[in-house]
Amino acid sequence: MIEAAIFVILPLCLAVAAFSDLFTMTIPNRVSAILLGAFIVVAPLAGLGLPVIGMHLLAGLIVFLACFTLFALNIMGGGDAKLLTASAVWFGFNNSLYQFVLYVSIFGGLLTLLILMMRKQENAILASGLPVPHLLFTAKKIPYGIAIGLGGFLAYPASPLMQAALSQLH
Repeated sequence: MIEAAIFVILPLCLAVAAFSDLFTMTIPNRVSAILLGAFIVVAPLAGLGLPVIGMHLLAGLIVFLACFTLFALNIMGGGDAKLLTASAVWFGFNNSLYQFVLYVSIFGGLLTLLILMMRKQENAILASGLPVPHLLFTAKKIPYGIAIGLGGFLAYPASPLMQAALSQLH
């Protein structure tokens, strides 16, 4: 049962956040709250000890401090900062966190370039009738939740919780 929660919660929350950010340019606070709360419940049930859980929470704190700084400088949105922080807790302070941050950075850069190119071609895209969310053209933000989701999907198989769930299945 706990394995099913591990397989579903993070990916589902990341997908909800990505789609919400794409269509509304916001990430609901409840997504980040669910991620953090679910980790606190799931981690001990998955067999992670208190020191390991502490390292996961430390990872979240470090990511939060970096994101808060970027938010204060008006470089990052608050929803993005909260989602990155809550997701980092699921990865812990290890190589999977570094993979996650690297993937998010790569996808974020590509997403930003794509949206900037689309904004330059707004008239042609709208004239073509492609079903593109209007906020991609009018908002002056980048829906970074998409990059966070994609990065999370790629890095999650290497995370300690996923590894614990896979080992319990065997």
